[in-house]
Amino acid sequence: MLYYLFDWLHENWKIPGSGLFQYISFRTAIAVIVSLIITTVFGSRLIQLLHKKQVGETIRDLGLEGEKKKQGTPTMGGLIIIAGILIPTLLFAKLDNIYIIIMIITTLWMGAIGFLDDYIKVFRKNKEGLAGRFKIIGQVGLGVLIAFTMYFHPDIVVREQVMNPTSEKAVEIVINPQTGETSYAENVKSTKTNFPFYKSSEFDYSKVLDVFGLEGVWVTFAVFLVFVVFIVTAVSNGANITDGIDGLATGTSAIIGITLAILAYVSGNIIFSDYLNIMYIPNSGELVIFAGAFLGACTGFLWYNAYPAQVFMGDTGSLAIGGIIAAFAILIRKELLIPILCGVFLIENLSVILQVSYFKYTKKRFGEGRRIFLMSPLHHHYQKKGYHEAKIVTRFVIVGVILAILTIVTLKVR
Repeated sequence: MLYYLFDWLHENWKIPGSGLFQYISFRTAIAVIVSLIITTVFGSRLIQLLHKKQVGETIRDLGLEGEKKKQGTPTMGGLIIIAGILIPTLLFAKLDNIYIIIMIITTLWMGAIGFLDDYIKVFRKNKEGLAGRFKIIGQVGLGVLIAFTMYFHPDIVVREQVMNPTSEKAVEIVINPQTGETSYAENVKSTKTNFPFYKSSEFDYSKVLDVFGLEGVWVTFAVFLVFVVFIVTAVSNGANITDGIDGLATGTSAIIGITLAILAYVSGNIIFSDYLNIMYIPNSGELVIFAGAFLGACTGFLWYNAYPAQVFMGDTGSLAIGGIIAAFAILIRKELLIPILCGVFLIENLSVILQVSYFKYTKKRFGEGRRIFLMSPLHHHYQKKGYHEAKIVTRFVIVGVILAILTIVTLKVR
C-alpha cells in the first residue's frame, strides 16, 4: 500500500526520498526491518496473551532429555511469523502483482490449516489434531490452485528468444554479431523450469510423456499439476516434521529464505539472468520483498524460539513456512533445486519414511519390528544419542548453510 502512496507522491509532488520506493532493494530492506520489529516487539505481547489464554503445548513422553520442562510452553506462535510476513508485504509490495497475490494466498491458506490443527489440539484437547486426510486435502488444494494459476494466468510468462515473433509480443531484438542472424525476445507462456547441473539448465514439463506419445495442453498440465502438488505436500510436511526441537525449523527456514531472495532477484533481473544464462521471469523480482519479510519473520521469531524456547510455532507456523517455501520456489521456476536447498527437510522426511517402512517390513518378516534410527525424525535420533538440542540445531543449520551455497552455485556449475 505504501508503494502506491510514495509512487503518487513522487510522480506529483517530487518529494525527496519518495523515489526510493521504486527500488526493490530498498523496499526489501525496509520489509526485513519492519518484519523484525513486528516479530520481536509484538511477539512478546502475543506470547503473554498465549500464556494468559493457557495456549500451551502438550508434550508426549518420548523419553527425551528436557522434554518435560517444555510442558505448557505457549504454542501457535506461528501467528507471529504470519503477521511478520503479511504486514510488510502488504505495506511495501505491489499488490496487483500476480506473484505476490499467490504468496499471500499461500501464507493464509497453509496458516489456516495449521491454525485449525493447533486449535483442535489445544482447545479440543485432541492430541491428534486435524485428521491427516484433511491436511492432505488442504495441501493438494493449494497445489492445484498454484498449478492452475501458473499454467493459465496470462501475466505469468518467461522471456525466450525466438526467430519469428509476432510483432505485438516482440520486446527485444538481438543480432548475432558473428552470423548476422536476428532473433527476438518475447514474453511467452512456458512449461520450462530451471534444471541444476545441466548444460541447457532447463527442463520442460511438456516433454515428460513424449516417450509414450502423449502430448497436448492438458497432458502437460496434468504432469505439471502432479509435480506441483507433490512439491507443496512434501515441503510443507518436511517443515512440519523438522519443527521438533527449539529453533531448528526456524533457523533452517531463515537460511532458505535468504537463498530464495537471491534466486528471485537474479531471475527477475534481466541483466543477471542473462549473465547466469537462466530464464528471465518478468515481474517476479517483486517476490524479493516477500522473501525479505519471510526472512525477517523467521529471524525475529528465532529470538523467542531459540533454546530454551519461550514459544513454539506449532503447525500454524510450520505448515505455513513449508507451503511458502514450496510455492516460492515453484513461482521462480527453481522447484527442482528444492532437494538441495531444503536438504534438511528432505533428510528429516526420509528418516521417518525409512524408519516406519523398515519397522513394518521387519515386523512382517521376523515378527518383530526393528529400527534404523534410535528414534525418528533424525533430530530425535541424535537426542537419544545424548547430543544437546542446541548442538543439534547448530549443526543442522550449518548443513543448511552449505546446502544453500551449493544451491546458488548450481546457477553457474553445469
